[in-house]
Amino acid sequence: MNKTQIGIVCMIWVAASLFLAFLAPAWAEDKDAADAKAVVEKADATLGNFIADPDMGWFRSHVKEAQGIFIVPSLLKAGFILGGSGGTGVLLGRSETDGSWSPPAFFTMGSGSFGFAAGVEKAEVILMIMTPKGMDAMLSSSFKLGADTSVALGPVGAGARAQTADVLAFSRAKGVYGGISLEGSVIKTRDSLNNAYYGKAARTVDIVVQRSVENPHAAALIQKLSGAAK
Repeated sequence: MNKTQIGIVCMIWVAASLFLAFLAPAWAEDKDAADAKAVVEKADATLGNFIADPDMGWFRSHVKEAQGIFIVPSLLKAGFILGGSGGTGVLLGRSETDGSWSPPAFFTMGSGSFGFAAGVEKAEVILMIMTPKGMDAMLSSSFKLGADTSVALGPVGAGARAQTADVLAFSRAKGVYGGISLEGSVIKTRDSLNNAYYGKAARTVDIVVQRSVENPHAAALIQKLSGAAK
């Protein structure tokens, strides 16, 4: 290969690299938008599962008292898939003025080792945020359950009574209820999904408190939660 040919190859390589570098952010944004939509749709299905569950009577009766609802459709036990643990979920906040629910904001929940019940590797989880302290924590960029806020297992079954805590944790997995300890779990905002889902930079406070962004795709989830809280 002579110098001219080498020069042409180098030019083609540089052009291709620049082209890929230009397209990469768009591809990443499209993937984030698709991932965000999938999480919302799964959260809608998870909420439906909890509403229909006969053992979740306390949950249904007290949704209207929660200041926020955090839904994680699929929480993985440490070592389950490629050693990963945790999951992605959405937070919806309730207005103190009219009781309406906000659009969803995206978060990750992770831990070195969740306290899963024996034989459980994956669970649906819903956190009821019961106090202003709990909501303030959710509005931060990162916090730890049990350290920055108190967390207790949500009551399940007939005649169940709740403990006093900033956050009540409910779970469903293979017929096991309330057996998953989330103490020490770290919850962090997932800005890339927030930004992709709403088409612009969107902080948690913009979504949950100020409600300055919206996406019609979330209408079904918001409507289902509103119906459950009546």
